[in-house]
Amino acid sequence: MIDIFVSVIMPSFNSSKFIVGSINSVVSQSFKNWELIIIDDCSCDDSVTIIKKFCEVDSRVKLFVNDINFGVAEARNRGIQEANYPLIAFIDSDDIWVNSKLEIQVKFMLDFKAAISFSQYYRINEFGLVIGEVLKIPEKISYNNLLKGNSIAMSTSMVNTKIIGFNKFEKIGHEDYYFWLSYLRNGFIALGINENLCFYRVHSNSLSFNKFKAVKFTWYIYRKLLNFNIFKSFFYFIIHSFKAIQKRL
Repeated sequence: MIDIFVSVIMPSFNSSKFIVGSINSVVSQSFKNWELIIIDDCSCDDSVTIIKKFCEVDSRVKLFVNDINFGVAEARNRGIQEANYPLIAFIDSDDIWVNSKLEIQVKFMLDFKAAISFSQYYRINEFGLVIGEVLKIPEKISYNNLLKGNSIAMSTSMVNTKIIGFNKFEKIGHEDYYFWLSYLRNGFIALGINENLCFYRVHSNSLSFNKFKAVKFTWYIYRKLLNFNIFKSFFYFIIHSFKAIQKRL
């Protein structure tokens, strides 16, 4: 894997509380051929100052600052535009990778000629403590599978844009869910890695914490973006909601 490189995309907005841990988890990867593209979305805290310190000591860390706040979807879109390599991994500025994450996932992508891959993960709280049990993920996810619930955590994902091309994140709630749906409805399959490669943080600012918003955005995707009729929307909405409840039990 000497000639293989990965572009890692990290959106940042007022991330000073957690971003040091997130960047360090990329810098400490056993796989060294990466660039970390951080898109700061007009933060008003110390995020940019913190990120610049990493840039000064490691040229692989690259900072791009938006003049105004565009939102996480556009931040990720800019990251994709700035990426230099076809293998792209995503990590949010409050999540943490295990140090073998890229090594394991790049090998998996190559071995299985995967277009999209994702992994299991630990859920942690604001203090970094593991909460709940590790959820098993499917070996593969098709479009029809994904309609029934999203098992692809963004910070565990990797895509090969040589295979799937470039899709944009839409500026909606659940932009990650619709991002995956837009790929898989074109026939692509996402492959799961049965290892815990990430610590996914759940806190008061995360969408997963705000269940009402998550429900509203899911319904919007079915009805408005996928143009399902009300009966089909209700069918998938009930299944999706039931799976979401299962995750929390």
